Amino acid sequence: MAEILMLGISHYPPLTGPDERMSWILKRMLQNPRLPEELKTPAGWPEPMRAEWGNDEGTSSAARHRADLVGWMNKTRAALDAFNPDFVLIWGDDQYENFREDVVPPYCICAHDSFQFKSPPGNIWGETDKTFDLPGHPAAAKMLATRLIEDGFDTAYSYKPLHHPLGHAFTNAVMYLDYARKGFTYPVIPFAVNCYGRRVIAQRGGLPVFDRVVTDAELDPPAPTPRRLFDLGAATARILAESPYRVALLASSGWSHAFLTAKNYFLYPDTPADRHMYDALRSGDYPTWRNYSGTAVEDSGQQEILNWMCLAGAMKELGRKPKETGFVDTWIFNSSKVFLVAPPH
Repeated sequence: MAEILMLGISHYPPLTGPDERMSWILKRMLQNPRLPEELKTPAGWPEPMRAEWGNDEGTSSAARHRADLVGWMNKTRAALDAFNPDFVLIWGDDQYENFREDVVPPYCICAHDSFQFKSPPGNIWGETDKTFDLPGHPAAAKMLATRLIEDGFDTAYSYKPLHHPLGHAFTNAVMYLDYARKGFTYPVIPFAVNCYGRRVIAQRGGLPVFDRVVTDAELDPPAPTPRRLFDLGAATARILAESPYRVALLASSGWSHAFLTAKNYFLYPDTPADRHMYDALRSGDYPTWRNYSGTAVEDSGQQEILNWMCLAGAMKELGRKPKETGFVDTWIFNSSKVFLVAPPH
């Protein structure tokens, strides 16, 4: 049986920029004209949110938030290096990046020879022209797609990009695991999941629009159900466990996102809902994960937790519980961030 390492990280985009800009999503949400009057200034916010905002619009808190996130990224990278996989399979969401109006697959394996992308502008590393050039692993990707189809999962696959070299769920995962810039040479297999579902086209996989109300008729079909993705992750782990490869399975995403959580006026994430799922994951309560509903996911702005649904299914399939986990919560930095390391027995 092949050995499999399981990992989970966040791909939080503001981590690429300086601390003074880390709260920019909240500042954008404060421009919502339908925001209740009492929530338009910190005076009306919950006390912990005011404390995190402080007197510098979150800059000091951003430094602490960054330290927590980078600490977990480094710990995850150390586990990856110690394991030294043949390739890293990454479950990540595509937010109107590679997949747009012409086709939105429920999930897609990218069996590309290689992947090229650049550091984002204004990045924390001061890089202006750095290009990442990562090898893919087409043979393993094609084998996995074949076996999944044979197992009843009608899996899309691609051999080249469509609209975008690679979504930020994947590029940020690589950049953050290489936060110290010591190099990242592991072949990757991006496994794109349509996490944003009803809002992937209607909201272009991003922030809500405030100039008009998006009607139900304008929304898209839903994302794959949590149960289906849990079972997809289980099948992926089963197939790869029978393969000759040494594999790292990585879920890349934050959990509840403020800008997707309408019940919190798009200001802060649903941390209690995330804590509920986190506790279930830590204890190996996988029925809670598999039986979670798509309605609950949307209600709590947890669309991106669907990437972790695949990871949870894989862990259940291989009888694995996490060895290390971390939960980095926040009121002002848009999303709960979770980290996980589950090495082979």
